[in-house]
Amino acid sequence: MKLATLRLPGRTTAVRVEGDHAVELDAADVGELLALPGWRELAASGGGASHPAATADYAPVVPRPGKILCVGLNYRAHILEMGRELPQYPTIFAKFPEALVGPYDDIVLPAVSQAMDWEAELAVVIGDTVRHASPEQARAAIAGYSILNDVTARDYQYRTLQWLQGKTFEATTPFGPVLVTPDELGEGLALSCEVDGETVQQADTADLVFGPAELIAYLSEILTLRPGDVIATGTPGGVGHARTPQRYLGDGSRLVTRIAGIGELANTARADG
Repeated sequence: MKLATLRLPGRTTAVRVEGDHAVELDAADVGELLALPGWRELAASGGGASHPAATADYAPVVPRPGKILCVGLNYRAHILEMGRELPQYPTIFAKFPEALVGPYDDIVLPAVSQAMDWEAELAVVIGDTVRHASPEQARAAIAGYSILNDVTARDYQYRTLQWLQGKTFEATTPFGPVLVTPDELGEGLALSCEVDGETVQQADTADLVFGPAELIAYLSEILTLRPGDVIATGTPGGVGHARTPQRYLGDGSRLVTRIAGIGELANTARADG
């Protein structure tokens, strides 16, 4: 099952995407849907007005998550090629909902940063409330998977040892286009990122050091995870900051982020103002 949030005149709606059509569900967005008891059955059986999926205006799949938890340095090949040891624990940081944009919206390049970089990531969306989750409970808590690009202001990120300030600039993080439930996807998914038609990142999510269930179990030791919360699982090698010479997004840069079985984000970077 594929779920999305559409923008309609004066409102938004959660939809079930079926082939060429997006069928309205009885919730204003996917986050609201996931908070309903029995949301899986409601999403599968509900049916209202239908919209052409190809021309729909997609919002971030969960427009205002309660939490967006992000993981750094989580692809084995990328860590090892940098000469580092695999981590014992995941590196965790956060971002805020104001950072999110839709899967086809423009990305805002803030005027104060000269080093906006790309980070293609698999996003995990929580579908049940979990605390101190066992591995089995963690897997069962996954509502589905989506795509997120953690566009990062490197010059702000590395001003201090804490990364948050570079990670959550407003309107920088495309998220969507759909949430795909786990039954439709395999274990390893091909992930890629293109900038202006050039492939800059390519990996398989099977290379994650800490997989989705491990991350949920770990994070649920720290705080309660709730329906609609999002975990961005980390990015592979190929980011612009690590290149020689370094490369960043500019006004008009076209950023395309793909994950097999989920779809793609296609965003244009625009200078603020």
